[in-house]
Order: sequence, then structure tokens, then C-alpha cells
Amino acid sequence: MSGVIPIDEGVERLPLKEYTERAYLDYSMYVILDRALPHIGDGLKPVQRRIIYAMSELGLKNSAKYKKSARTIGDVLGKFHPHGDSACYEAMVHMAQTFSYRYTLVDGQGNWGSSDDPKSFAAMRYTEAKLAGYAEVLLGELGQGTVDWGDNFDGTLQEPLVLPSRVPNVLLNGATGIAVGMATDIPPHNLREVVSACVHLLDHPGATTEELFEFVQGPDMPTTAEIISQPRDLLEMYKTGRGSIRMRALVDHEDGDIVITALPYQVSGARILEQIAAQMQAKKLPMVADLRDESDHEKPTRLVIVPRSNRVDTQQLLNHLFATTDLERSYRVNLNLIGVDGKPQVKGLSAILKEWLSFRMETVTRRLQHRLDKVLERLHLLEGLLTAYLNIDEIISIIREEEKPKPVLMQRFELSALQADAILDLKLRHLARLEQHRIQAEQDELATERDKLELLLSSKARLKTLIKRELTEDALAFGDDRRSPIVVRQEAKALTERDLLTTEPVTVVLSKQGWVRGAKGHDIDPSNMSYKSGDDFLLMVQARSNQSVAFIDEGGRSYSLEAHTLPSARGQGEPLSGRFNAPSGVQFSAAVSAKPDQLLLMSTDAGYGFVATFEDLLSKNKAGKATLSVPKGAKIISPEHISQLTDTWIAAVSNEGRMLVFPLQDLPQLARGKGNKIISISPARVASRDEFMVACALVTQTSELLVHSGKRYLRLKASDLVHYRGERGRRGNKLPRGFQKVDSLAVEGSVPNEVDETPTDLA
Repeated sequence: MSGVIPIDEGVERLPLKEYTERAYLDYSMYVILDRALPHIGDGLKPVQRRIIYAMSELGLKNSAKYKKSARTIGDVLGKFHPHGDSACYEAMVHMAQTFSYRYTLVDGQGNWGSSDDPKSFAAMRYTEAKLAGYAEVLLGELGQGTVDWGDNFDGTLQEPLVLPSRVPNVLLNGATGIAVGMATDIPPHNLREVVSACVHLLDHPGATTEELFEFVQGPDMPTTAEIISQPRDLLEMYKTGRGSIRMRALVDHEDGDIVITALPYQVSGARILEQIAAQMQAKKLPMVADLRDESDHEKPTRLVIVPRSNRVDTQQLLNHLFATTDLERSYRVNLNLIGVDGKPQVKGLSAILKEWLSFRMETVTRRLQHRLDKVLERLHLLEGLLTAYLNIDEIISIIREEEKPKPVLMQRFELSALQADAILDLKLRHLARLEQHRIQAEQDELATERDKLELLLSSKARLKTLIKRELTEDALAFGDDRRSPIVVRQEAKALTERDLLTTEPVTVVLSKQGWVRGAKGHDIDPSNMSYKSGDDFLLMVQARSNQSVAFIDEGGRSYSLEAHTLPSARGQGEPLSGRFNAPSGVQFSAAVSAKPDQLLLMSTDAGYGFVATFEDLLSKNKAGKATLSVPKGAKIISPEHISQLTDTWIAAVSNEGRMLVFPLQDLPQLARGKGNKIISISPARVASRDEFMVACALVTQTSELLVHSGKRYLRLKASDLVHYRGERGRRGNKLPRGFQKVDSLAVEGSVPNEVDETPTDLA
């Protein structure tokens, strides 16, 4: 059921749905238009506008004496803004804080808060205030017919609906607010830059945002911290009216210490110290020895960070602090404001300046027209007064003799009612002979002003010139240099847990049953370690505490762990099955540790392989990642570190005593897969384990290859390997008698020719 249902006289009933919808819409529109969003004309919210107007009505101009803030707030609440006194006073404080407002509107005396704690201001009964000099640009033209007025909350007084701002204050001081269903975040800007853009727009009405961006290259906060956003991001922000900006603290270096001299907008130094101290207590900043706050009245921001030693990379430390604390901060930008049409809308830079200039054009036109009306009215009165002086005797006679002299005067001298009233209101002392000359002089002066005003109002070009001149004068009077430099910086990156670790040698030991542990140092003998009953040593890997370790199971999947997270070697370790979600029953065959870009030779004893980087083996997934495709019956050979791709040869040996040598560059570099054929072996013989590749080694011109067979070994120099060279994927040549069953290959650096324990004739 909808519509109004009359019940009794003066009472109506509404459906709940209709009532709640109407009530919520009324409330939301009130919050949007009368509380949260600024007006494009003066850039103020209603509470701010009422505070400024009430202070001007109290005579608290910049040249006046300070007056108690409680007096001002009392007037604001009693006459214009019937809301909470604490919220109203906080709005007043905000306009007085030099660290909150780019161009303050209130000049405060007393405790008005600090950048460390903006809400630490004293109660309004203790502080005093008057208007700042900049407030003149908002109030200077108020009584000149420039804006519309409306009733206050009880209809007893009139208040301006918008102030006749001479500069685009909505951009200069910015605004933040949350309404119903919308919000605004307008950052402050520099007066000189915005005025330059306005002047350019008056000269070139079709100017694009890109052209205006040459004048307004970014916001200008009331802090000297850097704006580090990319220019393309700032331009896009000004085009769409939405985006974000990033600010970074200013840093100096003094005798090895890091000194922070400026913080991002609305960032507290105490909060920064808390954030850094929390990381120090959590042992996430082992490279920081001390933290001091040396801020004082002369240096409001001076935070000192003392590195543990001069070997600490201060730039890396700073990047970490930028990424993890408020030393670098992002600010949302949402240029949402109430336009001249009274509707809220998100606008770009060009739209805001064009609309404000149209508001300014209308304001100046109304000011000039108001003045012209006053001049014409005064000229009209002066014309009547001059008539009176020229006919003074007759006028005196009419006033003395007539009972109602006004209509007689109007008829006799063709005067208007205003002129007749002015004559009748003349005082006797103004009948002096010199008064006639004064009237004529004033007439000439006003006639000149009238002609000038009419000329201005008749020409749009002259109006633009006047606006440009006034804008330039205000920029000279109240403008200053940019405070927040715009500097392009690289993105800060936080240090990982691994980066914060001290680099120590670690030996990773893996048992046959898959139990792993880490022992400090590289001089570890795994045979002396204790193992669980039925378990024994399988392999070990030398690593660093800040590196990862990759484990490869027999199916070719690789898994990774941080070396510093491994259990101590004092115990028997823990099973890898508890760290990974490996397939049930699968055993681990190999492990390797290196830098992420380290090249590795990956191979299986089926005679296939490829080149990969260590990073290709790493996986954050507990289930690992497929790395090696293992043919049926084949086994994985431990990865080999590659020192160089060029001038390196692969020596591959089968269990039948055949060896093939070919360039390493003949193998492809892959992230995963089966790879290419290294040495030719029948898949069927691999599956039956009749034939397989025993090992492969990497040799250079300056190294020697040792071929081990039982207790015997064969030493081959680079010149000796020529006999075994061939194309990749061939069968290779037979090794000498006694080496038909090869156990392993080893590579040694270049050494003088020595007599082996078991010399072998290679002829």
C-alpha cells in the first residue's frame, strides 16, 4: 500500500518503506551538502565558513587583538552552527595548524597542537585567536553584493552561502571528508602554481590538462618531505580526479648516522619511532644499534638512526624502513566537491579551474555591478543636492511655507523621492557656499568611476584582465615557494627475513629416510653424526644461512626451504615429509643450494639433460613444482654448478665404459622438462637398468678429469679428451681396459703432471 492515507485531521500515515527512504535520502543529502564536502567557490565546508564569517563579524581581523577562542566558538554555535562545541573548536584548530593547512586561515596564540600529536591542543578557554592575513582573500569582497545570503538556523540572522574567494582555495588548502556514499580527499597545492594555471586558462580557454600540468605539477603539502609519485601518475590523477600520491621523508647522513629531517604530511615522529623500535625488539633490524629523537623547537623534526657498524648498507636499510614504516606514505586523492550548480561531483584539474574561474567571473561582475549601482545612486542624489544649492532661497521658502514640502519640491524642480528626501535631510551647516564645489568635485570623480565600471562590465576581455591582475596581486601578497619537492625515486623494497640474516656457512645433511638437518660450518663429517635406527647418510650440501636449499625427489619434483629454518644438527633433524606435501612413498634423490641466478646442469642417468638456473628449482608451494621429467627406470643425477657456459665441455660416462665429450653450449637452457640427449642409451636398457649414464662432469681447458673405477683412477688432461669428443647424443668411445665399470667422475684444477698410485698406459 502506497501514498498518504489521511487518518485524522492534521495526522497522516506513511508506509515504513517510503518513510525510511525519504528520511535516509534527506539525511544523506544534508551530510553531503551541509557538512562533509567543500564548495568549489571558497573551498570551505559550512562549519569552516561559519567560523571565518563569525570571526569577521567579531572584528577579529589580522590587524586586531587576539580574542579568546571560547568567545568565537560561542558566537558560531549560538548564531550559525548549532552543533557540538568540541567538533566546532577542532575545525577551528585545524585551520590554525601550520602543519595541517598550507595557508592557515586562523592565527592562533597558545597551544594549538603539534605535528607529533595534532590533537594535543589546549581547551578553547585557554587559547586565543584572530583571522590570519590570508583570510582576507575570502572575506575582502563579502559586503560588496558578491554572494547570496540565507537565513541562519533560526531565521533571525543572515549568513553567506559561500564566501567570495579571490583565489581557488579549494585546491590551495584541500579538504578531506566522508559523506554518505561518497568521500573527498583534495590535497593542498601551491598558490603561485595554481594562479599561474588560472592565468594561462584565462588566456587560453581551451587549454588541456597536459598544458595546465606544466604549471601545477603536483600537490604541495605543508611539509618539506618529497613527493615521489611518477609524473604520469600525477597527470592521470589530474585528468580523472582520482588517484594517489606517495611522499617520502627527507634524510641526511651525518658521521655515519641516518638523520630524518622532514616527515610526510600528517605523519607523527613519535609514531615512526614506535614502528622502528617495534622492529628492533622483534629482532627484524639487527643492523640498527640505536634510535634517538633530537627534535626541538628550532628543529621540529630530527630523528637519528644509528647503524650497528659502518659496513651496514644504509641505502638498503632506508629502503626497508620506507617500505615498512610511515617514512613513506601513500595518500588517496579524490577531487570530489560541490560545484556551482550545487551538485557533488568528481572533477579533474581543468574542470575545477574552469568552473572556479566562471564563479570568479560572476563574483567580479556582481561586485562591479553593485559598485556601479551605488555610484549611480550617489550621482542621482548629488544631482538633486546641486539643484537645491542653485535654488536655495526658493527651496527654503517652500520648506517654511508648505505643510507637505516633499511633493511640492518634487513637482517644482522635477526631483525624485530619493532626491527630495536627501534635500529635506540636509543639515543647516551643509548650506555653506563651499559645499557646492564639493558636490561638483564628487560628481566629477564618480562620473569617472562610472565610466570605468561601465567599460569593464561591457567587455569580457577587460573583465579577464582585471581578474588576472587581482590573481597576480594575491599571489605576490600571500604566495610562497613550493615546500614539497617532486622527485622521482625508485620503489622501496622491504628486506626479507633472509636479507636480515647474517651470512654463515651451513652444511645441509639429508639421510636415506628423508630426515634433514643443518650444521654450522662447512667442515662437517656426516659419518660421525647419529642417525635413527635403520637410517643412514644419503647426501650433504654446502650452503649459506641466507640461501635457499632445493630438494629433488625421485619423480623429478623440486621443493625448497630456507637454510636458516632447518633444524639443528645436534639432533637427528626432522622428516622432509613434514615440510612438503610430496607424493606418498617418494624418496628424495638430490639437493642443491646456490644464488638464484646460478646455472646448473640438470640430468638423469637415462642420458638426458639441460641447463637451468637455481631459481627455476625454487617453489613456495608445499607440493613443489615439476622440474625434471624422469624416463621409466631412470634415476636423477645430482645437479652440477656451471661456472661458465663458453669453453666448457660435458664429459658423460655410461656404465659400459663409454665416454662422450661435447660443448656445454649444445644443451638448451630450460626451466623444466626432459632436456636433450647427452649420450645415446636405449630407453629399454635404461628401464631394465642394463645400461645407464653413471655420471657427467664439466671440464675446461685448465682442469683435469679423474675417472674412478674401484680403487683405480684415470687422470685425463684437456688434450687427452680429444679422443672422446663427438656430437651430442652419440654413443661415445670406449675407455681403456680396467675402466669398463666406472664409479664416478671428478674434476680437478690444473696441476703438474704426477705419477698416480696406479699408473695407466693410455697408448
